[in-house]
Amino acid sequence: MSRHETWRTKEYFKKFPKDSILLEEFMAVRRSKDNGQRLIDGLIVLKPSKKDPKNIKGKDVVVIQTKAKRLGMYLLGQAFFSTMLIKKFKPKSVRTIAICAKSDVVMEKLAKQKGIEVVIIPDKK
Repeated sequence: MSRHETWRTKEYFKKFPKDSILLEEFMAVRRSKDNGQRLIDGLIVLKPSKKDPKNIKGKDVVVIQTKAKRLGMYLLGQAFFSTMLIKKFKPKSVRTIAICAKSDVVMEKLAKQKGIEVVIIPDKK
């Protein structure tokens, strides 16, 4: 994730309870000869296990994909498919967030239809 995206993800994470954790660059799929690696920009685990905080089975999680530009099809595609990929880890619930610098009315409507929340965090001035 680029420095233009990381701070947005961390800024959004500040809204969550202190006992939550943010796993950056969560590996949803390992690279193999048959497929590419798939990373999720941020995965927030609400009330993680103290023994193994990366084990999300039975946990409430928030999937985050972040881009430092206007909301578009690429970001929404990442968010949509990241949610599908994370379900193989058997979390209790999954909430999906697409963070970007600028809105797009058409794309926001589509995101809402698919249950993807859009969060706008503009560039720092």
